[in-house]
Amino acid sequence: MSSNQPPQAAAAPVSGEATLDARQLRAILIAVSIALMAVIASVSGLNVAQTHMAVEWGASQTTVLWIINIYTLVLAALLLPLGAVGDRLGRKPMLITGLIIFGVAGIVAGLAPSAAVMIGARVAAGVSAAMIMPITLAVITSTFPQEERGKAIGVWTGVGGAGGILGMFLSAFLVDVADWRWVFLLPVVLAVVALAMTLKSVPDSRERSTHSFDTIGALVSAIAVIGLIFVLQEGPERGWTDPVCLISLAVGVAAAIVFVAWELHRRDASLLDVRLFRERGLAGGSITLLVVFGVQAGIAVVLFPFFQAVLGWSGLLSTVAMMPMAIMMMMTSGLAPKVAAKIGARSTMTVGIALSTLGLALMALFVSVDGGYLSILAGMLAMGIGMGLSMTPSTEAITSSLPHAKQDVASALNDVTRELGTALGVAMLGALLANGYRGAIDNKLGGIPQGAADTAREASPTPSRWPRALAATPGT
Repeated sequence: MSSNQPPQAAAAPVSGEATLDARQLRAILIAVSIALMAVIASVSGLNVAQTHMAVEWGASQTTVLWIINIYTLVLAALLLPLGAVGDRLGRKPMLITGLIIFGVAGIVAGLAPSAAVMIGARVAAGVSAAMIMPITLAVITSTFPQEERGKAIGVWTGVGGAGGILGMFLSAFLVDVADWRWVFLLPVVLAVVALAMTLKSVPDSRERSTHSFDTIGALVSAIAVIGLIFVLQEGPERGWTDPVCLISLAVGVAAAIVFVAWELHRRDASLLDVRLFRERGLAGGSITLLVVFGVQAGIAVVLFPFFQAVLGWSGLLSTVAMMPMAIMMMMTSGLAPKVAAKIGARSTMTVGIALSTLGLALMALFVSVDGGYLSILAGMLAMGIGMGLSMTPSTEAITSSLPHAKQDVASALNDVTRELGTALGVAMLGALLANGYRGAIDNKLGGIPQGAADTAREASPTPSRWPRALAATPGT
């Protein structure tokens, strides 16, 4: 940390000072990793059940998409506020409460008799996920000694980066062999296991603060995130110039500006000391995560239509096809701390981004129908390695930039950056895919009846529609 770092709030962490042995640290890491996996699996798992929900409830596409998107929207909006609350009330109580609510919400969702009940359950799940997600990383950074912290963060980032693909695979498998409602089984079971391990193994820590909670900052930050995430989710479907999207963008940008101004005014009593972004570690780590998760989410928008519409694969097989990238991501996330120790964190992030870019280039240059899956495999592996190398040092750069007593806020900032990057990647690459699809279709519609031509155009794989293919018939 540089010498010109702005002063921090007068706060002291409260936790057990006894040194934890390797067995205890391992139990803590397993507990928070399982909790994180539950949250991540719920982000992607329900994608495979979209058509099933629409058929069972007679729900419109808009309703089904809100069932999917409301979870992410609520999660992203409440990460910073609830992360700050966790710093004050205690990380272990916050994690326990979040896991209990999350498990109950999952059970209600699995038994939901209507789309309205499902949406309510997903809102509750999003709130509880925002209680869980920042705590999982904060527990690591506040309990692991410095020499072990990098390895632990590597495991955490690997689970966070690849967990979505693993969760989608297991959900697709459950849909195929059982019923779509079983997609909630995995998150609920993970939450129960994480709760039991948390009660037994995770120590408590908290901030004793001399200043009042930044309620205005929490509210404005939530409005900013909702506005920006909403426009990224809805823009490709509604159109970027749709009044609702323009209003959402304006509200999000205005709230973000107000948030920065208010936090500068609050200074040491702020929710997030925005002056810390002058530090290259925090700024560089945030930008890296934004790019990495944007690429990861965006590439899924491209790959799943390729697997299903071009290669004619089922949803389950398409998910399996993503596994090599997920495995490489998890492996290199664990190796990243060793690489960073030898060549430096910044160089490791740079190499990771370069490899991710190389992977994109390989897929763009060599993808072909005749080449099939092998034509993109090398690119997927390069991307997995690159993202794994990038995520761990960038996450560590963010968490190390904030003081010990603000680790929930640091973790929440890390998570918000991931969510924004994911939404941005889906919106941008999804829009490019949709435009390319429409262009290709328009060139082939000569002599086709108007009704059929319009139907083909409307089948464009926009970001909001691509997950539906996971539950579709092969080749459709």
